Amino acid sequence: MGMNDTPAGERVHIGFFGRRNAGKSSLLNAVTGQELSVVSEIGGTTTDPVYKAMELLPLGPVMLIDTPGFDDEGTLGEQRVKRTRQVLDKTDIAVLVADAGEGMTACDRELISLFKEREIPYMIALNKSDIADGCPMESDAERQGAETQNGNKIAGVIYVSSVTGEGVHELKERLASLLPEKEPRHLVADLVKPMDVVVLVVPIDSAAPRGRLILPQQQTIRDLLEAGAVTVVVRESELAEMFPKLSEKPALVITDSQAFEEVAAVVPNDIPLTSFSILMARYKGFLKIAVEGVRAIDSLRDGDRVLIAEGCTHHRQCDDIGTVKIPCFLKKYTGKNIVVETASGTGFPEDLTPYALVIHCGGCMLNEREVLRRMRFAKGQGVPVTNYGIAIAQMKGILARSIAPVTETL
Repeated sequence: MGMNDTPAGERVHIGFFGRRNAGKSSLLNAVTGQELSVVSEIGGTTTDPVYKAMELLPLGPVMLIDTPGFDDEGTLGEQRVKRTRQVLDKTDIAVLVADAGEGMTACDRELISLFKEREIPYMIALNKSDIADGCPMESDAERQGAETQNGNKIAGVIYVSSVTGEGVHELKERLASLLPEKEPRHLVADLVKPMDVVVLVVPIDSAAPRGRLILPQQQTIRDLLEAGAVTVVVRESELAEMFPKLSEKPALVITDSQAFEEVAAVVPNDIPLTSFSILMARYKGFLKIAVEGVRAIDSLRDGDRVLIAEGCTHHRQCDDIGTVKIPCFLKKYTGKNIVVETASGTGFPEDLTPYALVIHCGGCMLNEREVLRRMRFAKGQGVPVTNYGIAIAQMKGILARSIAPVTETL
């Protein structure tokens, strides 16, 4: 997979924040070398967050985000500020863009407080250095950076100019120094050995994207190939006929969650079985929370509200898993009159207290920071949360078996 093909959820998200007319859009254009955002001397030109996926050396694949001014006013302005706050929830690295001629303001300090509160590594870019006669509050900007030396990771303060290009290269280098250090993660490669046979069960129904596999399936195949495993891909309808043809017992079977019941009936109990969704929960870091939350299904009562949330938006099919299949599974399993509500994309509710349970997708299109924020958000409000694969495994009576291959990582 090339850098241009890297999924959004695997990219480092870098957000540019600041007041109106501080030059966020101009600076972002200078960093990308493209006219990505509309630039105007009129404050408030950026009305919605603008996303740009690209390769930014030396960081690699990134998602750059231009945000509306955080000091916007009026009814529409409040909505724009709300959108900016939502961007904070997915930001891995923040760049505070301040006017070098005006220096730090109360709005800039509020943003820094939000960076600290969310533990977002950040730096301060004093923009328009080509026309500024010194920064009247430069020491304040430096102090804001110095305050975080023992807390958030920071890259200090830098003068930049989107017109002359001053400091732009250095800004990129400093951004790289803020990249969070993480241990290498795998979807499945650490669960198998070279030359192990792994069977992937991939249903091809009306909900499957035409001409391609869904992202978790693609990522799993790539991870297994890099591990040197032998990958066999089959539909659930051919699984029973294919199994006897294998000359070696599979080390692992991975299925789409919606085919759990059919696949479990075919695959012998001595062969480990799990799902793409469960592997994704492990990969994104919320497997333990999801396994704990799934118990709430057995406690649902008549009238309880359940939120089914997806990180992406897509055209719904008649047998869509989130809006059709899981609600049917829930009502059949519990025998209760449950009220099911759905949310997709960025439309994740801030107040989850009306819900007895949240069932989230695998989160393949969301970066790790946003997925974990949603999980902790629910847990912090006392609302159980799980994901598609774990919920279906629970309702099909095979939860223990399906998480056994990844139990050691709980």
